[in-house]
Amino acid sequence: MFHGICIRSACTMLAVIQCVMLTSLYFGIEPHPPRATPLFAMAPFLAVSIGIALCAIQQAGTSAGTVFAVASATTALISFGPQKYFDAAFSEIWIAVLAAQIAIFAIFFTTFGAYKKRSA
Repeated sequence: MFHGICIRSACTMLAVIQCVMLTSLYFGIEPHPPRATPLFAMAPFLAVSIGIALCAIQQAGTSAGTVFAVASATTALISFGPQKYFDAAFSEIWIAVLAAQIAIFAIFFTTFGAYKKRSA
């Protein structure tokens, strides 16, 4: 039960943060993510990240939900990983970075902690 609640809460946090960042990108409200990175356009990437987080919320407590949760945390690391501590805009986005990293940690800790218990 705790596993599903933790995953739902963490993925909800990631979805909200990513929705706000996507909205700020569309409306040009600072700080917002760049429109493009070397590998992809930011808006489609955030849209997929939000979709994955919502799938994880919907499927929490199932094997598919666990896969979606890990995928959600992994995509969130691209936007909110430790590399953001060296970003010039960190002083403006630190709260989102820290909240996302806590949610990412909760997903990984809950998922891999439950997996470790099952395999023991």
